[in-house]
Amino acid sequence: MFDSASVPQMAIHSVPGRDSAWATLGTEVSRHGDALQAMRAAGLTGWNIRKAAQSGMDVSPLGATVVDNPDQVMLVRTDPRTGRTRYLSSVGKGYGVTQNEDQAAVLDTLVAESGAPGLAHVGWMDDGRRTFATMKLPETMRIGGIDRVELYLAVFDSHDGSAAFRVCAVPFRVACANQLGLAVASAVSSVEIRHTSRSRIDVAEIRAKLGLIHRYADAFDATANRLLATDLTTSRFREIVETVWPVDDRTAPPRARANADRRRNTLLRLWTDAPTQAGIRGTNWAGLQAVTEYLDHFAPAASPTVRAHRALTSGTVARRKQHAFDLLAA
Repeated sequence: MFDSASVPQMAIHSVPGRDSAWATLGTEVSRHGDALQAMRAAGLTGWNIRKAAQSGMDVSPLGATVVDNPDQVMLVRTDPRTGRTRYLSSVGKGYGVTQNEDQAAVLDTLVAESGAPGLAHVGWMDDGRRTFATMKLPETMRIGGIDRVELYLAVFDSHDGSAAFRVCAVPFRVACANQLGLAVASAVSSVEIRHTSRSRIDVAEIRAKLGLIHRYADAFDATANRLLATDLTTSRFREIVETVWPVDDRTAPPRARANADRRRNTLLRLWTDAPTQAGIRGTNWAGLQAVTEYLDHFAPAASPTVRAHRALTSGTVARRKQHAFDLLAA
């Protein structure tokens, strides 16, 4: 059994200069006093999101014909850096347009009600189709008394009709900049909050939903401590890797086998040798961190930006983290 009391308090090492996905994709805004100032600093104001008629060109033996789309319109925005119009998405004609600035009052209320000192990072993805803001909550978990995990609220919105205004609790392991957005038992880690430019902010609703997220933090803390107190062998870690990334070496094509071998070797190196494992090595908690560290920081990607985007938006990445967590927490 792992005994956290026997581990020196400074045994866990952070990776210098490693950024979170939010820092890679967004702008650090903690110096700014309110949400509107933060969004202005991050380039999210002045977009003037609006509808534009949608049409297409059909070329036939009779010539070129412009065909209008009676059901959908384009959402476009102004790029405040250049003044040019940029495409956002195609939506139904009845889609209700909101501006980024419409979020400001809700974000300020979330900051005030959560006790966060302010917004941490603000940014956008997919050329503006999705936006995000984060805030660090005052609570810090110390898993086993030694491993610092901070709790963030990540707020997501969309300009393509794909998602509502959503607030998620994301535990963040400081040592390796791992984002641990995991479902824990029946605890609620993600909530939707109504926001439009025409409706008043329901502070009671926000307070109640933040209460749900705080209960999630308690459930995560309890489960993480249980993982840290449970031994994990290398052979069992290998089994978990094979379950999360199943590859049949007998039938898989050569490229898939080569990719699987590289992945296994990287994961095993993180499990056995990574400095971020010091102080937790040999536990279920370490197994989860090795898998998450691989997905967030080592999985092949064309660039750090692509990897950060994947960490925030990929359903496959989220499912693999959750699968590993479920196996280890069972």
